[in-house]
Amino acid sequence: MSPIVTPFTGQADEWDGFVRSQPGWTHFHLFGWKPLMVEVFGHDCPYLVARETDGTISGVLPLVRVRSALFGHYLVSMPYLNYGGPLGSTEAVRALATAVEAMARSGSVKLAELRSRQPLAIDLPVSHRKITVVLDLPAETAALSKALGSKLRSQIKRPEKEGVTVAFGPDQVEPFFAVFAHHMRDLGTPTQPLALFAAIQRTFPDDAWFGCAYYQGKPIAAGAGFRWNSEFEMTWASALSEYNKLSPNMLLYWAFMQRAVDAGLGLFNFGRCSIGGGTHRFKSQWGSRDEQLWWYQVADTPEAATPSPDAGAYSWGPRIWKRLPLAVATTIGPHLVRGIP
Repeated sequence: MSPIVTPFTGQADEWDGFVRSQPGWTHFHLFGWKPLMVEVFGHDCPYLVARETDGTISGVLPLVRVRSALFGHYLVSMPYLNYGGPLGSTEAVRALATAVEAMARSGSVKLAELRSRQPLAIDLPVSHRKITVVLDLPAETAALSKALGSKLRSQIKRPEKEGVTVAFGPDQVEPFFAVFAHHMRDLGTPTQPLALFAAIQRTFPDDAWFGCAYYQGKPIAAGAGFRWNSEFEMTWASALSEYNKLSPNMLLYWAFMQRAVDAGLGLFNFGRCSIGGGTHRFKSQWGSRDEQLWWYQVADTPEAATPSPDAGAYSWGPRIWKRLPLAVATTIGPHLVRGIP
């Protein structure tokens, strides 16, 4: 008999206990993301659970409804993040995917997207437009340094010689955001709000890492990400272009890697990117390997996709955004990005 899929009405401990028991779980499957999405963005979060006839959980699916007049109506697991999708038994995963398909078909949803890190036994079209890049970590930083090779080591030492330092901690949230918002404006992309990162630090104080590289007292590169299981993912990273000659991002990544090794983690995840782009090349130079992502979709038309500046309909956006004063872009950006999953 197929599991019964319903909205989840239980406690966070029940959800997270099941999530942590499943192979392939990620930080973004944890229940804490639901109240965070509601608090920061005001999104409806129809988290789903599959239960057997005796009430036992056999599958879960974190799901967020992203709706705006400008961009349309989406159901995504998980928006703004790299991973999501159903976890559980084969039967439960299929039942959850079927439930999402029914929600999308009946609710005028432009696109439902299940951002799985692994292939699923479901009959839905899948997008491979994104990959993630990972590096296996040794037990000691000396071994990692040796594995990187002399060229990378010299690139890491250069900012150190110039006086660049790296600091970690919850007090780095605002400096991180200052760099991140500036960098996003320069890219021509709306920024997430400071409220998102502040809420992340409050909700996940032990899992969320914020770090900044400083030069002469000013934050010039910054990163933030999450540890789970035996892995750390650098979810966001930015640097100010006027300091590129110092290569602060090299020292920043090295500092995060050192922290991951010191924490006994076995995998450093550089986060998602598009194949062959500049970001992919930067991540590949560390001796890493690519992992294909499996983003399953239910679309109302064959052309449906999440909004992207690469699409013709939005290609004008980055050209205009880059010219905005930083304060204006930082104020307006969060209102736009709310509708871009």
